[in-house]
Amino acid sequence: MTIEPLDTVERVALRWDRVFEALAAEPRRQLLVALDDASPDGCISLPEAATSPGLSTDPAELRVRLRHQHLPLLEDGGFVHWDDDPLRARRGPNFDEVAVVFDSLYRTVEEIPEQLVVGCHRLESERTQRTNR
Repeated sequence: MTIEPLDTVERVALRWDRVFEALAAEPRRQLLVALDDASPDGCISLPEAATSPGLSTDPAELRVRLRHQHLPLLEDGGFVHWDDDPLRARRGPNFDEVAVVFDSLYRTVEEIPEQLVVGCHRLESERTQRTNR
């Protein structure tokens, strides 16, 4: 067993903190799921791709929150790159750090508590697909 230097351990902890911060808000999760579904070099249109199907959201308000809050946070983590006009996003160099969380959730969707699945269209869809196999 090798002992990692403290700076390596701190760097890893910081990366995990950034991943969970990126996933902590619904518009960011929707945006990241849309990018996960898109081709690796593709762009997604915003605010449409960040809109949750189950929540009513004012597109103009969401556009402002994306520009001033969500997209800068995701770009700082290296998860996305974004353009302002037209407003769109594409995968950043660290996108795989958030994608692996989604992939893990999808693979184990049967084990996720019901209260975390119901209302989340993507997890509901994944659970239905696995049940019908």
